[in-house]
Amino acid sequence: MSQPFDRGATLCAPGEIDKSTGEFWSENPWSIAGRHNLSFYERNRTFLNVRGKDFLEISHLTGADTNGDSRCVVAADLNHDGRLDLVVRQVGGGPLMLYENRFKPRHYLRVSLRGHQSNRLGIGARLIATIGQQRLFRDLLPVNSFRSQAPAIVHFGLGDAEKIDRLEIRWPSGKVQIFTNLAADRHVVLDEDSQHVETVQPGRTIRP
Repeated sequence: MSQPFDRGATLCAPGEIDKSTGEFWSENPWSIAGRHNLSFYERNRTFLNVRGKDFLEISHLTGADTNGDSRCVVAADLNHDGRLDLVVRQVGGGPLMLYENRFKPRHYLRVSLRGHQSNRLGIGARLIATIGQQRLFRDLLPVNSFRSQAPAIVHFGLGDAEKIDRLEIRWPSGKVQIFTNLAADRHVVLDEDSQHVETVQPGRTIRP
């Protein structure tokens, strides 16, 4: 059964329906639930992490608690302000929803990798950032979900810290690379064969 991109769409059956075998067709799948969506008003949920220890349910504050039968979500910094926005793909209620992150700006660092012995994007690398007494672990494994994929970028939220004291990169090739005193609030490219830190200007294509 095909699914429309909004609740008002009507799709005719592609052929004769054999009711003797239990076969059926609904021109509008939402009518099955009495004009509700296929998930029966199972609304999206948004959770805010609290210092890595707990979560707050803030769906009603974000506006992202749509009931449009969502199928995937990707977090990405769409407007280059250091805050991860949300892209939600759904069937019904609008096929693509963009939610801008309007939380108070904090410090951050975005990292892209350029591999040589490893694969070109450094997929599979582990990055360990040390900020004072705190360590943050990130794996460069871009999320794949239904008809979507996250960018091959590692995002570190740094709070009040203005730099990463030490960044360790464990490349898929087995190489371990160390960078120190990386200033925050920018997007950098780190090369497997170099200690040079390349800063990316917002909106410009990263050189392969």
